[in-house]
Amino acid sequence: MHILVVDDSDDDAVLIVRQLAKAGLEVVHRRADTPEGVAAALADRSPDVVICDYNMPVFRAEEALEQVREHDADIPFLLVSGQVGEEAAAAMMRAGVRDFLLKDRLARLAPAVQRELHEAAERRQRRRAEEALRESEERFRLIAEHAQDVIFRYRLHPSPAMEYLSPAIEEITGYPPERFYADPELIFQTVDPEDRATLHASWGSAEPGTLTIHFQHHSGRTAWVEQRASSIADRTGRIVAVEGILRDITERTRLEQQLRQAERLDSLGQLAGGIAHDFNNILAVISGYADILADELADHPCRPDVQAIEQAAARGSGLTRQLLIFSRLEPSRPEPLDLNTVAADMQRLLARTLGEDIELSTLLATDLPAILMDRSKLEQVLMNAVMNSRAAMPSGGRLTISTGVEPDGRFVSLTITDTGTGMPPEVAARAFEPFFTTKGRGKGTGLGLATAYGVVTDVGGTITLDSQPGQGTTVRVRLPISSDTPTAPAPPDRAAQPAGGGHRILVVEDEDGVRDIVCRILVKAGYEVHAAGDPQEALKLCLERDLQVDALLSDVIMPGMSGTQLAAELRRSRPDLPVLFMSGYTSGPAPGGQELPPDAPLLHKPFQNDQLLNAMHQLLERRHPSA
Repeated sequence: MHILVVDDSDDDAVLIVRQLAKAGLEVVHRRADTPEGVAAALADRSPDVVICDYNMPVFRAEEALEQVREHDADIPFLLVSGQVGEEAAAAMMRAGVRDFLLKDRLARLAPAVQRELHEAAERRQRRRAEEALRESEERFRLIAEHAQDVIFRYRLHPSPAMEYLSPAIEEITGYPPERFYADPELIFQTVDPEDRATLHASWGSAEPGTLTIHFQHHSGRTAWVEQRASSIADRTGRIVAVEGILRDITERTRLEQQLRQAERLDSLGQLAGGIAHDFNNILAVISGYADILADELADHPCRPDVQAIEQAAARGSGLTRQLLIFSRLEPSRPEPLDLNTVAADMQRLLARTLGEDIELSTLLATDLPAILMDRSKLEQVLMNAVMNSRAAMPSGGRLTISTGVEPDGRFVSLTITDTGTGMPPEVAARAFEPFFTTKGRGKGTGLGLATAYGVVTDVGGTITLDSQPGQGTTVRVRLPISSDTPTAPAPPDRAAQPAGGGHRILVVEDEDGVRDIVCRILVKAGYEVHAAGDPQEALKLCLERDLQVDALLSDVIMPGMSGTQLAAELRRSRPDLPVLFMSGYTSGPAPGGQELPPDAPLLHKPFQNDQLLNAMHQLLERRHPSA
């Protein structure tokens, strides 16, 4: 034990040390009797105890006490003196002296030193614990105030109160923590009404656990929030508080929804592709036979009926293609379009879709320039905008579709105006976001206007929305003008259909009905036709039986081997073999990973007979100019 003795008498210092040694204490001491001496002793080594005389000629005990307390307030300071007044002793005790002893009664010195050493150790330990607690609280405060997650503690009994809420709550709700401290019910009022009962039940249960709820920002937007919480019980087992974190998972939820949507679309695409292939094969048979009947019944009263069959097959083909486009399995086919024609053609379909309580009208500008766009995608934009307007008019209303030319002369406009409920600014600002919907969970995907936005921007156009609550909504689409002129499809000139001239054609098609009608069309046109039901049979005819043909007409997708693979095999021995493909389903590479050869055109099923004959004639004309 190291002792600093502040005394002007060396004998008194020795006496003090001897008294402590007599009590069994191992003591190392240092004496000082001036301010400089005390300062040097403290700087050299902090003493365990300071024992100070009160009456010194040049150094006051009060000064020594002040020096020691500034150095370390936990060092015990004991006053030893021959004589001191009661008032002076009391003042010194109030200033920080731990004990007061008379020099002629030093028997109490050793016990006092031992007691003070023990108490000093306790003080230091308590102070360290307090400092550690303050540091821990400060670290927690910094973490809580800067954490993205909301940290909370909510008291349930004896009266509800928000005991702690981190600042991150303001990002989710728009309200600072102070608002929740002032109003314990505000936390429940900011939760979606459908989720309030769930949150109440969770916070009142013994195991609040993990759940996902919806919070409403005061601006109107919704946040998906994941709760992870635990309950606090008193000695009787009653739940008195709940604490935990609230994590904003809105972005994660949107990404998960997008992934699920992409997976659904991918599955739908696979299903749509198979249906489209089979359905278009059926339509090809119907269309082919109807075309043959139309030739045979040129002046027959039933000829209009046959033409109606052809038109029905064409409409069926259009429906199939729209399904493939929606599933992203059909490439865009931009063409010059008259916006007025598309709007007028859609009017009948839209009128049936909207219902009798919606008054639909069109205001179409005259002499409208053409645009270059995939017709099905333009129809999809119009349909999506109209369906949004229909949802905003649950009790009926008026919907107007108008067209015009923009003042700059570079764009045409398509405007859809409704008399519906309208939107507040914060909702209108997010109308084109994917998966954003105000229709409630399970009642809308939030993809309609987002899809329209993607389609329009892809062709260099713009789509905007103007809406006010109670004043309806206007969707304005601007599309760039094209220099091309839309042309109506010319009716087929059946008398001018090219003749086959005896050229040998190998037809490979796994669908019996399609193969039969294609062969019949070609034979009737003067071609020599050889048919195979699959690629393997076609290879046997050409390679094993040495069948020589002038052209190959093959389906693309067939069991065992694709049409592209068949063409590649046949071209090993005859690189210049003309090839024409036909398919009811094309979505990029054919099975086997092979792209269509650049010199092999593709005929989409269902096709008109003259389309097949013209395509075959052009194919042979390139290889055999006299064909």
